[in-house]
Amino acid sequence: MAHAKHIAIIGGGPAGLKAAETAAELGAIVSLFDAKRSVGRKFLIAGKSGLNLTSDESFATFVDKYSGSQQPDGVWQDLLSDFDNTATREWAASLGIETFVSSAKKVFPEQMKAAPLLRRWVTKLKEIGVSFHVNHRLTKLELADAPALHFDTPDGAVTHSFDHVILALGGGSWKSTGSDGSWVDSLRALDITVHSLSAANSGWETDWPPALLTAAEGLPIKNIVIHSGEKSHHGEVVITRYGLEGGPIYRLGPQIRQCKEIEIDFKPTFSEAQLVAKMESAKRKLLTEAIRRWKLSPATAAILEHYHQAAKLNTTQLAHLVKHCTITCHRPRPIDEAISSAGGICWTELDSQLRLIKHPSLSACGEMIDWEAPTGGFLLQGCLATGKRAAIGALSEC
Repeated sequence: MAHAKHIAIIGGGPAGLKAAETAAELGAIVSLFDAKRSVGRKFLIAGKSGLNLTSDESFATFVDKYSGSQQPDGVWQDLLSDFDNTATREWAASLGIETFVSSAKKVFPEQMKAAPLLRRWVTKLKEIGVSFHVNHRLTKLELADAPALHFDTPDGAVTHSFDHVILALGGGSWKSTGSDGSWVDSLRALDITVHSLSAANSGWETDWPPALLTAAEGLPIKNIVIHSGEKSHHGEVVITRYGLEGGPIYRLGPQIRQCKEIEIDFKPTFSEAQLVAKMESAKRKLLTEAIRRWKLSPATAAILEHYHQAAKLNTTQLAHLVKHCTITCHRPRPIDEAISSAGGICWTELDSQLRLIKHPSLSACGEMIDWEAPTGGFLLQGCLATGKRAAIGALSEC
């Protein structure tokens, strides 16, 4: 560049760090600001029990994991083509962090933890010229000839101006890490459409009868298939005092948000006819016999008995219920309990380079944009890919 642009990154999560890295490598002067006293806090928490960097799934399957309101066709094919799961592994290796693929196709660092990777990443960023400004909470954003940022700091209020600003303030989950969604009103004040933030990758609430909770609270239901809308997932869930938790529930979040119900197949390896055949000689206490003959778990039995009053059903009806058990889901758990959030800046407010169309000196990346993806490495991959794209867009001509 004839004149090195001075780029501000607001937010030190994975998207912001990747934007800073990309911009600095492309020759920009980069200043990264974070409200907390250190960066990468959500990244560290996510990796506490093993940092799932990405997934080893095929590109087509990978892309299918992303959804969002008014999401442009092909947007994730485009974003991930610039920085896909292979690129993530190569990037980690460039930091001296080797990775491996688990039996579930999840990609982990060999040391499993997030801290070694984050330390090396921050060291690299400092070496390539990124300046870090922690304990800087953004209080005001002014857009004139050049964006002016106002911060509260331990030493008082400060103001800085930049050629371009990349917003990477996160969604609304895990407020303790700084990802509190407080930016929503500020962007709406700039005439930016922001869809309300809501919990994603979270449990869902339902109205369990007290007798069901007495019998089954905390118990798992394994090897089931859950359907919602046009999608389904196999796995395990747990009955909680407020509803259900588990991988299939998290993955079906977008569909449950639309349908407000799920349908469970408790015996996916058997047809209704096969279940009925197993009950051929049963004449009395049909539910008790079905639980025994179909080998239904205590948690499943509790749902059938106390949620659906299955003791009143005949054999055919019982078999149908076991294969098509509907449960109403009223709402997701509170957003601060969620792994991630849905909602955010509407895609129609962004160009293909993730610049704000109404304010081209601003870009956004990561969970600030209205997209969601399941756990398993897809969330982090999305943050890295959008962070890279936002940096490229910040340095290109509008």
